[in-house]
Amino acid sequence: MNHDQIQKIGNSLIQHGHANDRIYLMKLAQNDVSGIIPKLTQLAQNQGYSKIFAKIPAYAKDHFLQNGFQVEASVPRFYQAQEAAYFMGRYFHPQRQNEEQKNRINNVLKEARLKADSTPAAQPSAGLSCRLAEAPDCTQMAQLYQKVFSSYPFPIHDPAYLLKTMADNVIYAGVWLKDELLALASAEIDHQGKNAEMTDFATQPDCQGQGLANTLMTYLEKEMIHHSIITCYTIARAISYGMNICFSRNGYRYSGTLTKNTQISGALESMNVWYKHL
Repeated sequence: MNHDQIQKIGNSLIQHGHANDRIYLMKLAQNDVSGIIPKLTQLAQNQGYSKIFAKIPAYAKDHFLQNGFQVEASVPRFYQAQEAAYFMGRYFHPQRQNEEQKNRINNVLKEARLKADSTPAAQPSAGLSCRLAEAPDCTQMAQLYQKVFSSYPFPIHDPAYLLKTMADNVIYAGVWLKDELLALASAEIDHQGKNAEMTDFATQPDCQGQGLANTLMTYLEKEMIHHSIITCYTIARAISYGMNICFSRNGYRYSGTLTKNTQISGALESMNVWYKHL
């Protein structure tokens, strides 16, 4: 599978490719605001992409609204605990904007909200240990991701990619039974913005339902406090009862749904944005 590529336009960072059939504006530089939308649009048209997805600071919101984008989610105090972030979409094909699973997504959110006050146990069961993953763990990590996700927006099936992200700005935590990795999650840290994306949650199929994702979330949040991170957020599969309930139970607030935003296991899926201020 050809994964989407990451590159710069001016001083801004984008990811794009046919795996997700989209452009993702991940980091917008302030001096690029006035000129970046025509460049993104041209790239989308040249490649035939059906969506541009942009995560932008509040100061750029009106400019994007005036150029065909719509707000799909927002997180207050996202950048340096001060400025909000807006998650915005622009669609080039009506089918990309049409969500066929609205009822299921609404049911997932309803269930997640109902269980918001039922605090989960965060400690792993006897015999299990939770710790940060290290370089020698990358092969086992990649194998777990391969087992849980047949395809994914980033090449997490590749141990070399995981090792590279570890050296960059991603922290991984795992739950082990002796030497066997049972569950895994990561936090992708923006040190300058003082925010982190809680992502890449995966649990061995025969270990699901044991609260291991809750254990990992609690562990990673403590790590984020050590890194002076103030805002945590996630972009979770909108049809996943387990992950949406997990975030709701752990004090995260729902802030919007990104329609058909991300390709996971061979299909474009809508994603829910949840956030929490530590």
